[in-house]
Amino acid sequence: MTPECLSPNVSTTAKRTVLISGASVSGPALAYWLHRSGFVVTVVEKAGAPRDGGYPIDVRGTAIEVVRRMGILPRLREAHIDMRRCTFLNVDGSELASVTPHAVAGSVEGQDLEVRRGDLTANLYAVVRDDVEFLFGNSIDTLDQSEHGVDVTFRDGQQRTFDLVVGADGMHSHTRQSLFGPEEQFHRYLGYGFAIFTMPNTFGLSHELMLWNTPGRAAALYAVGDNDELHAFLNFHRPEPPLEVLQNPDAQRDLVATIFANAGWEVPGIVKAMRDADDLFFDTAGQIRMPHWSSGRVVLVGDAAYAPSFLTGQGSSLALVGAYILANALATNGDHTAAFAAYERDLRQFVDMNQALVDNGAAMLFPTTARTLEQRNARLRDLAAIPSVTARPAHSALVLPEPTSMP
Repeated sequence: MTPECLSPNVSTTAKRTVLISGASVSGPALAYWLHRSGFVVTVVEKAGAPRDGGYPIDVRGTAIEVVRRMGILPRLREAHIDMRRCTFLNVDGSELASVTPHAVAGSVEGQDLEVRRGDLTANLYAVVRDDVEFLFGNSIDTLDQSEHGVDVTFRDGQQRTFDLVVGADGMHSHTRQSLFGPEEQFHRYLGYGFAIFTMPNTFGLSHELMLWNTPGRAAALYAVGDNDELHAFLNFHRPEPPLEVLQNPDAQRDLVATIFANAGWEVPGIVKAMRDADDLFFDTAGQIRMPHWSSGRVVLVGDAAYAPSFLTGQGSSLALVGAYILANALATNGDHTAAFAAYERDLRQFVDMNQALVDNGAAMLFPTTARTLEQRNARLRDLAAIPSVTARPAHSALVLPEPTSMP
């Protein structure tokens, strides 16, 4: 195979300028591939620097090929967390079943990866930082499209014009809202709220996950290594989204504490740690489902366009694959309208298959009734007795275009 990169593009796109909003996963990945195809790329990010830390994320299936072609797969393998077991607990805290993480996630041992989110973003940034312009501590204020380009006013007041603008700014995308309207019309609420934070590892856990369930409530502790820190996770079922607390951290803490009052196992201590945490992240579990991912000269990628939710474990993988497919479409089509149509045509089925994984993820991790909890527990007992690992077909359902196909 030829070198694992996108070949420089023909002159029709060599000088096209692209502004990407967001420097998490899909943003720098897209910047990398567009730069390799001859685009002039600028990335704007409201944070003051590349974001570190964050909950561990998965890179699976087709996305493994994306990072391999970017040349960062060896470094990501070095950063692989290598979780060794996942222990499910009964209501009293006793062990129900201990299974391999691959059995739960449907990942392929020795091929798929789990890394700290900060490790992925740092590696993506490292391979592109010298080739594209980054504007940290800034964001898009307004967009004004014309047949000749997109006039952008930034938060700091500067004004510039780009040929194309890409919203890679996450599930709660400001770019999507400014162009397509309120998030509510595209958000599919999945029936859960959750809180994530870090806390001291007073349990001596190492490379493992412990998950406690009662119907509609779950508490998890995840040790990604042998250090003194745990990722804690509190998840709860609610028929309607708790919109009243989404902008109020104190109200979020109060709501979670109320829901988990009188819970067993180590939950009281976890709730107390949540009260003291300075890195609490609270949100609802949901997906973004849109009939179209572009309008005029502006297009969305990653969670901004098709967030699958953490219940699928495919958010980062979809972001990486989506960035590659969008870059491919732009590199092989001189007209952006044709490129955006090709992007949707080539990626839509893959997105749909991976978003459909949400039902299996919710049923396995967060049953909402006593009956579904017992059904889940029975499956876990069988899985612990006779291990069976089958990769999810959706993870690898898309074959990437070869780099040589991009002129």
